[in-house]
Amino acid sequence: MLNKIMKKNIYKLILPFFLLILSSCDQQEVEFDFSNEQIAVFDAFEWDFSKQNILKVEKLKNNISVIFGYGGNILVSTGKDGTLIVDSQFPQLKNNILDEIKKLGGDHIDYIINTHWHFDHAEGNRAFGPTGSTIIAHENSREFMKKNNNINIVLVEYPQQAYENKSLPTITFKDEMKLNFNNNNISLHNFGPAHTTGDTIVFFKEDNVIHFGDVLNIDSMVFIDSGNGGSLSGMIKNLEQALKIMNKETVVVPGHGEIFEGVYDPKLERMLPLWALNKLRDDVEMINGLCPKFNPTSFLDGDLTPVFFGSAVNNFGVRELLNGVAEQSPCPREQPSLSQ
Repeated sequence: MLNKIMKKNIYKLILPFFLLILSSCDQQEVEFDFSNEQIAVFDAFEWDFSKQNILKVEKLKNNISVIFGYGGNILVSTGKDGTLIVDSQFPQLKNNILDEIKKLGGDHIDYIINTHWHFDHAEGNRAFGPTGSTIIAHENSREFMKKNNNINIVLVEYPQQAYENKSLPTITFKDEMKLNFNNNNISLHNFGPAHTTGDTIVFFKEDNVIHFGDVLNIDSMVFIDSGNGGSLSGMIKNLEQALKIMNKETVVVPGHGEIFEGVYDPKLERMLPLWALNKLRDDVEMINGLCPKFNPTSFLDGDLTPVFFGSAVNNFGVRELLNGVAEQSPCPREQPSLSQ
C-alpha cells in the first residue's frame, strides 16, 4: 500500500515537468544560422527581426493581397485551391507571415513562386520548403540556389549560402509556364537576363495583377546584379515585353515599394520623374492603339501584319521574331513539280 502511495506521489511530481518539456518542444522554432557577414548586411539595412509589427498587408482584388516587410513584396492568393505566395522574404518572419495569411483566410502555404533567387525574396524557402510548400522558379534561379554566391549590392556584399535540398524549387521552367489556381490563369514569364538571369514575372489574368519581382523596383534606385549575369538592356527588354500583357487597369506589384494601378495611378507622379512617366504613358498608349490583338485568321487572310520590335545587331527581339514566324506562318502549299 505504501509503495502505491509513493508511486502516485512521484507521478504527480514528474507529470508537470513532463508536460512542460512537451510544451517546450512544441513551441521550439528552427534556428537559422547566418554568418557575421550576412548579419552585417541586415544591420546595414536596419533589419531588426526581433521587432513587432514588421509586416503590413494591403488587399488588392478579390482573394489577392500583398504583404510588405523587410524583403521583397509577397503577393498572396487564397481560396478553394489553397494558398499561393509569390516570394517568401526571410525565415525569421515565418510565423509573422503565417499569421497574416491566416487573417486573409489562408492556412498552410501550398505553393511558392520565387521571382528570383536573391536572399531578400527567397530566403523564406528555408522555412516553408521543409514544411511541405511546393516551390516554383526559373531554372537558372534553382541553379543559383544550389551553390554559394556573392551579391554585390554596391556599398555592401552579401554572401548568399547554398540552400538545403528541401528549400530548393522542385518545379522549374525556361521561357513560360502556366497554371490555374484560385480561379486565376497564372502565367510565369522569363524574357531573358534582367535583374538576374533567373527572373520571373508573374501575371494573374482574371484579377489583372502582375508581380514584377526586382525587374521593377519602386522604392530605391534600380539594381542590376551584373556580377551574376544581370543586364541593363535585359531590364529594358523585360519591361517592354511585360507591357504587351498589361493594360491601363493592370495592378502592378513591384519587387519593393508601393502598389500602383496602371500607368495613370497618381502615386506614380511622386515615384517617377515626370519625363519618364510621360514617356511610359505614351508608350502604353502607342502599343494599345497601334497594336490590336493578334488574330491568326486575319493574318492568314492577309488582312493583318504583325509587328515585332527588336534589333538584330543587339540580338534583341530576334527570338520572338523567329518564334512568331514558326508558330503563325501557314504550312507550305502544294506546288506542281517541274518535269525534266
